[in-house]
Amino acid sequence: MGKVMAVCISEKRGVQKKNVHEAELIEDFGIKNDAHAGKWHRQVSLLSYEKIEAFKAKGAPVEDGAFGENLVVQGIDFRSCPVGTRFACNEVVLELTQIGKECHSGCEIYKVMGDCIMPREGVFTRVIHGGVIREGDEMAVLERV
Repeated sequence: MGKVMAVCISEKRGVQKKNVHEAELIEDFGIKNDAHAGKWHRQVSLLSYEKIEAFKAKGAPVEDGAFGENLVVQGIDFRSCPVGTRFACNEVVLELTQIGKECHSGCEIYKVMGDCIMPREGVFTRVIHGGVIREGDEMAVLERV
């Protein structure tokens, strides 16, 4: 069982997201008002809280959403979940579609730290069933393929 620590969106692609504390997720689309929403396989991005905290311990000056992640969740190591894993939070169901990504050439975090965790620790999901997610909500791993 995990706990949602932050819910982040951005109005434009290529910029850091801001914590809005709660959001509506739309089936097969993504988070309402988020620039990355759409009919594709990377509708909602997730990052483990523990991975962010470990990176901060190295001196990284990062806030929620700095990596472009939509949901920061404590207690689930997303990187260890296979593609096809489903997660439930309230009525929302997400399905893992991609692990990691190519980093933007020279993102701000990489420029400062010489490293960025999103390419290897971030995961992407599509919305199977919509609803609302808020900070403090519990997230469960439904099934692992």
